[in-house]
Amino acid sequence: MTPFTDYFDLDVPSHPVGIIAMPGAKALGEKVDRFLVEWYNQKVKSSRKKIALKETFLIDAKFPRFTTGDGKAVISETVRGLDLYIVADVGNYRCTYQLYDREVPMSPDEHFADLKRVISAAGGKPERITVIMPMLYGGRQHRRNARESLDCAMMLQELHAMGVKEFITFDAHDPRVQNAVPLMGFDNFFPTYQIMKALYKKYHNFAFDKNHCMIVSPDEGAMGRNIYYASVLGLDLGMFYKRRDYSTVVDGRNPIVAHEYIGSSVMGMDVFVADDIIATGESMLHLATALKERGANRVFMLATYALFTHGLADFDEAYEKGYIEGVISTNLSYTREELHTRPWYIEADLSKYIAYIISACNQNKSVSALLEPIGKIEELIGKMNEK
Repeated sequence: MTPFTDYFDLDVPSHPVGIIAMPGAKALGEKVDRFLVEWYNQKVKSSRKKIALKETFLIDAKFPRFTTGDGKAVISETVRGLDLYIVADVGNYRCTYQLYDREVPMSPDEHFADLKRVISAAGGKPERITVIMPMLYGGRQHRRNARESLDCAMMLQELHAMGVKEFITFDAHDPRVQNAVPLMGFDNFFPTYQIMKALYKKYHNFAFDKNHCMIVSPDEGAMGRNIYYASVLGLDLGMFYKRRDYSTVVDGRNPIVAHEYIGSSVMGMDVFVADDIIATGESMLHLATALKERGANRVFMLATYALFTHGLADFDEAYEKGYIEGVISTNLSYTREELHTRPWYIEADLSKYIAYIISACNQNKSVSALLEPIGKIEELIGKMNEK
C-alpha cells in the first residue's frame, strides 16, 4: 500500500490545506510540502474526478521589519476557509534582521512574536489553525520552583486565546505543560522510529539483545524516554543521576559535581543514551567518559535536538579519543552547517513524518499509529538482527 493511500482521501470532505513555513522553518516546510504535493497529485491522477493538480500547499508570508526592529507579518494570498498549518522553529538563531544598522540574530522570543503576528494577519479567516512547533518555546521553563515565570504555559495560553485549535510538538521537555490549555488539542510526537532508522542506515553491525546492548538514561528527568527505548527494544536499563552543587549558579544552573551510576554492568556493551536536547553537551560527554571507564564498548547519543551551543570541538575530541561512536539527531530544529561534515553525526529526516501527521489531521483521522509506531520499530529491529 502506497503512503498516500491512507491520506488525502478525495471522497472524504475536508478543508483545503495551507502551510505557512515561518522564517526559521523554511527548509523543513518545503520538504514537508513536497511530500504532500506528491501524494495529493498521485491520488488525483488515480481518480476519475476533474480536480486540478497542486503545485504547492505553501502560503506566501513575509515578515518585514523597520530599522528600529519593529516587525509585522504580511500574508500575500487568501487563507479564508483553509485548514492552516503554521510550522515554526523558535530555535533557529541563523535568522537575522537589521536593528539600527546592526545585523541581529533572532532569539526564541522574536520567533514567537512573529508567530503571533502571522496568526493576527490571518484575521480569523482560516477554518482551523494548527501550530507545528517541534521545539517548544520556553519548554525548559515549564514548571515553577520559586518566584519564576512559566514561559511555556503562558505561550500555549496565548495561542489558544488567539484561536489556535491544535498544537503539535515533538519530544516535549515535560508534556504535562499541556495541562495549561485543557481545551486546546496538544499532540506530543516522538521521533523514535526515525532515529532508529537513521542509525540502521549507517550501522549494520548491531545485535539488539540484552547480551550486547543496553540503554542508559543520562539523568532522572530523561527516564521516561529511555524506559520507552528499553521497553520497545527489549534491552536492560541503567541510569546516571547528577550530583549538583546547589550553593553555586553558573550560566543559570547549578553545576554538576559528579555522575553516579545505577544499574547493571555496561562492560562490553553497546550503550544508547537518549535525551531530548543536547545543549552544551557537557553532561553528555562526562557521561560518555564515565561509561567508557566502566568498560562500555560503543556509546551512541540519541537526541531529538542537537543544538551544540558551545560548538563542536569537545565532541570532535571525544570522538577522536573513542569516548563516543555517534550522535543521532533530527532536522526538527536548525543545526550548525559544519555539523553535517562530522563523521560522528547522523541526521534523521522528520519531514515525511510531519507530512503524515498533517495528512491525517486534515482528514480528521486517528494519529494513534503515528504516535505509537511500535510495530514499525519492531520490524526494523528484526531486520537489524537478521543482518
